[in-house]
Amino acid sequence: MKRRNAIVFGAVGVVVEAVATRMRSGRLGGVLVVRCRSGHLYSTIWIPGASLKSIRLGWWRIQRCPVGRHWTIVTPVRPDTLSPEAAREAAAAKDVRLP
Repeated sequence: MKRRNAIVFGAVGVVVEAVATRMRSGRLGGVLVVRCRSGHLYSTIWIPGASLKSIRLGWWRIQRCPVGRHWTIVTPVRPDTLSPEAAREAAAAKDVRLP
């Protein structure tokens, strides 16, 4: 019974993260534009329920910002809210290609 509850709890967590990611970025996952707490924009691979280079906290993640070279909390950004220049900068600044 405890094992089943743990599996259900984990599955619900992944679904909640996927829905939150969709609300924040307009996509369920993949290569997303994210913003760090310092305002830097960059692209990273974001897969709900999976992370090798970050610590997951719901729709936030703690990971290294390649722009400012610091550890920070990042959140997905809707690309349609960015200026064309900001979108180009975010696409040019890429994180490590691991989820």
